[in-house]
Amino acid sequence: MAPRSLFFLFLLVVIIPIHGFGASFRPPGRSILRSLGDSDAPDVAVDLNATTFDAALKGSPATFAVVEFFAHWCPACRNYKPHYEKVARLFNGPEAVHPGIVFMARVDCAMKVNTNLCDRFSVSHYPMLLWGPPSKFVSSRWDPKQEKSEIQSIDDGRTAERLLNWINKRMGSSFSLDDEKFENENTLPRNASDPEQIARAIYDVEEATANAFEIILDHKMIKPDTRAPLIKFLQLLVAHHPSKSSEEVIRLQEGDAAKNYWICGKEVPRGYWIFCRGSKNETRGFSCGLWVLLHSLSVRVGDGESQAAFTTICDFIHNFFICEECRRHFYNMCSRVSTHFNSTRDLTLWLWSTHNKVNERLMKEEKALHTEDPVFPKVMWPTKQLCPSCYHSLSRASSSSMQIDWNEDEVFHFLVNHYGNILVSSHMDSSVNGNRNDLSLADDIAASTNAVAVPIGAALGIALASCAFGALACFWRAQQKNRKYLHHLHSLKNI
Repeated sequence: MAPRSLFFLFLLVVIIPIHGFGASFRPPGRSILRSLGDSDAPDVAVDLNATTFDAALKGSPATFAVVEFFAHWCPACRNYKPHYEKVARLFNGPEAVHPGIVFMARVDCAMKVNTNLCDRFSVSHYPMLLWGPPSKFVSSRWDPKQEKSEIQSIDDGRTAERLLNWINKRMGSSFSLDDEKFENENTLPRNASDPEQIARAIYDVEEATANAFEIILDHKMIKPDTRAPLIKFLQLLVAHHPSKSSEEVIRLQEGDAAKNYWICGKEVPRGYWIFCRGSKNETRGFSCGLWVLLHSLSVRVGDGESQAAFTTICDFIHNFFICEECRRHFYNMCSRVSTHFNSTRDLTLWLWSTHNKVNERLMKEEKALHTEDPVFPKVMWPTKQLCPSCYHSLSRASSSSMQIDWNEDEVFHFLVNHYGNILVSSHMDSSVNGNRNDLSLADDIAASTNAVAVPIGAALGIALASCAFGALACFWRAQQKNRKYLHHLHSLKNI
């Protein structure tokens, strides 16, 4: 576990008094944690070593990576560092102008621990820069004489301007060192036209999960009447969160606490959005990530737990979504449901229809108030471009709305593939990410995982190390022990 995570858990488990948690606990904000040991201008290029190299690159959401191999005693390397940092600030860290596109890291070859790592990549001079997809660096070797390698040497990056120019040529982009946030937005992912972009949303799902629980703690929303809905949602996440595979949940159901199981990645919250990044600071982001999370949960639950999952999602939004109007609208739609959900299909299509109703309402409001995102306007989804077979017919009902006759069978196939097959993390096993039948994917996931089957103790043990809600696990673990003790006393009385 990373030092920052250990420090955070130490604060939660050792320093914070458990009995006062529900009323007064407020965890250290991410800004405080980041400030520990920071200078006025902290480095944003990530320092890696032989221990962290593969894991960091494997877990990166970026499309490409630049790795600088250097030696700390090298004067040329010291002089080059400001140039490298200037480019890295465009892509790395929570204040990045263009996050999630290029992961920029460095390795100090003068450290003996990195000798073999630097040999793997044939480091022959300092500084030396290599470029390629992050996954291609993992457990790999590189030789300059190697043909058809996806890892390339950057031969013209001696200044920040020249390095960025080299990157632009390789990517066909037009990044500038003068770019500000939400400018030069030709680099934003156009998810309306590229179905594969949803795969990058896994990082935003993790970010949204962490943010949701951070909001709950920051606003002291854990009260006696909200504890049960929160625990049920936590169980749902442990069983069906898209960051993890069904095999890991099976181990939990069989009694294995899976010490290394994390609902989200270990580095969340990251502080930025990738798939859900809007063209303006106030658009998309958390709400987008939360919707993707809910859709991904809906296609993963089993037929037998679809009603329970529906209730759990509705209760979570009702109790913990901080936007009052949004919360009220969503819960009203939940309350209007009069039939019992008997299948994954029922839940998946209800959530999809509900999301489109929200989009239709917001579309009109944002257009009237000029608050829409000009790059990502609200639309009826999926678009015909994404799923032509989802449409029986499309006609204009009025000057401001379209009348759509949906093919719900095709919509369900699309949703299962989109949120259950394509939306996978680099940590999920390949059995979920492949050319498989959409319905068999839903059946396989649903049959092997069940939120109720995940013991509360196991769920809370995982929470202790996941997504910024460790204090909740600590509190509930104490509650469970108290209940067991009272039950034991009751049993003794009956002897």
